Amino acid sequence: MPKKIDSPSIDDHILTLNPIVGVSIEDLAQSTAAVVQAALTQPTVAAKHLLQFNAELIKVIFGNSDLQPSPRDARFADTAFEDNALYAGLAKSWLAWQAVVNDWVDEIGFEGEALERARFVASVATDAMAPTNFLLGNPSALKKAFETRGASLVAGLRNLVDDLQNNGGMPSQVDKSAFDVGNNVANSPGCVIHRDAIVELIQYQGATDTRNSRPLLIVPPQINKYYIYDMSPGKSMVKYLVEQGFQVFVVSWRNPTEENRNWGLDDYVTSLESAIGVTLDVSGADAVNVIGACAGGITLAVALGYLAGKGDLGKIASLTLMVNVLQPAADDSVIGLFANEETIEAARKRSAKAGVLDGNDTARVFNWMRPNDLIWNYVVSNYLHGESPPAFDILYWNNDTTRLPARLHSDFLDVFKDNLLSEQGALEIKGVPIDLAKVNVPAFITGGTTDHITPWQACYRSTQILGGEITYVLSTAGHIQSLINPPTSSKRKFYTNDATPPAAEDWLADAREHAGSWWPFWTEWLNALSNEQIPVAAQCGNERHTELCAAPGTYVLE
Repeated sequence: MPKKIDSPSIDDHILTLNPIVGVSIEDLAQSTAAVVQAALTQPTVAAKHLLQFNAELIKVIFGNSDLQPSPRDARFADTAFEDNALYAGLAKSWLAWQAVVNDWVDEIGFEGEALERARFVASVATDAMAPTNFLLGNPSALKKAFETRGASLVAGLRNLVDDLQNNGGMPSQVDKSAFDVGNNVANSPGCVIHRDAIVELIQYQGATDTRNSRPLLIVPPQINKYYIYDMSPGKSMVKYLVEQGFQVFVVSWRNPTEENRNWGLDDYVTSLESAIGVTLDVSGADAVNVIGACAGGITLAVALGYLAGKGDLGKIASLTLMVNVLQPAADDSVIGLFANEETIEAARKRSAKAGVLDGNDTARVFNWMRPNDLIWNYVVSNYLHGESPPAFDILYWNNDTTRLPARLHSDFLDVFKDNLLSEQGALEIKGVPIDLAKVNVPAFITGGTTDHITPWQACYRSTQILGGEITYVLSTAGHIQSLINPPTSSKRKFYTNDATPPAAEDWLADAREHAGSWWPFWTEWLNALSNEQIPVAAQCGNERHTELCAAPGTYVLE
């Protein structure tokens, strides 16, 4: 019997940035133009569906329409949409319009990915016209304005002006003033022991008398700051790991500028190889457990392929990949619908011209990938209700974006477009062919059931291309919440299966369900590889790699 996968929650509305494609507003506009052009060339189809809409509208007027908002649609949660005939009719009219537009798009004649893009454009357009996005169509906003004697509207106008001036015209998702990197986020004690042009390496202080002899080295995505692994104490993976008796090192990538446009994947692999060497030197270990997520996982996998190609993989004890896709496919996510040859090359040219791919620009596009959650939700709360954005640490991190050098972005585009990690030797780093089948170390791979950035089935594909013994774990959460999954979260559960069949669905069919977080299962897996205990050093670094500054370092502040 198929297992039930939990539906998304508000925690799954976090949208991290995918640097692989770099879709622009222009790409979305082109798809919109294609839909409009098709409509203009087929007026009879439009007229047919307009008649259907009018027919349904008559039913709404006379109270005969069966249309009802979904109980899960929070936009229509106010009781006025049931109790007040005017608002009930308004909701039904919008639902009728939405249904007619969707049917009309399906009949225009688009096929395949073009049809999916058209459907996406239609959904963005119809959702923008939802009555709850406007003051008069939002009963809860009107009630609040009445109760506060207009103060909520004044506060909303103040929020709007502030966003126009300071947030690029987009509604703010988080109260940034509530957080200070190094104080209430990224505050685990440690120090920077190595720095080059691309990375700082942070070593964290131990929290136990003894530790596992093999250290952990965490490699974050380049498009976000590293401290997703060191959020506030209750969500900090770093804090959890040191409390479990591990010595933890984390790579903090530098935030590149236009001057660094020529940093490519080979440069990042070189810096990562140096970080691995320093980690081994300082820890005195024979091998290191390496951990990567999202785009950081791609870089890490390439680095391990490079080490394997050089015959130097012995310094790696294990590999952990979290919410990471090594074999991308166009249908993995909504963004893939726009990843054709034309848009990929346009993205490459844009970053080449600017010198970098700017995370803020990419964030704006991604907000339009999920506009109800990431735009209209905040339009209503910030402007119509006059509320301040929430003080949420993960949202703060999500908005603390970075840049990618143009060359690295181009390299990622090649990996995506040509699926370079799927074929032996298709990618070379400094003359060394990359073959992930030669990465024959134990690997631990995770996915999230409601992940819309790196779907769990796409993450699972990595089990078929790496050469070592694989453990796959599926957490019941989205992209970030499946990663930040502390044991205190009692609502979570995860699945495991000793086998890794070719098809993800076959894996899930025979998987076992476990209550709680997967973090303890993971630390047990790490300890099973090597549980030799040694004393924890009193100080960071050693005589060759001394403390340069306290954690969180300097690069994270750029």
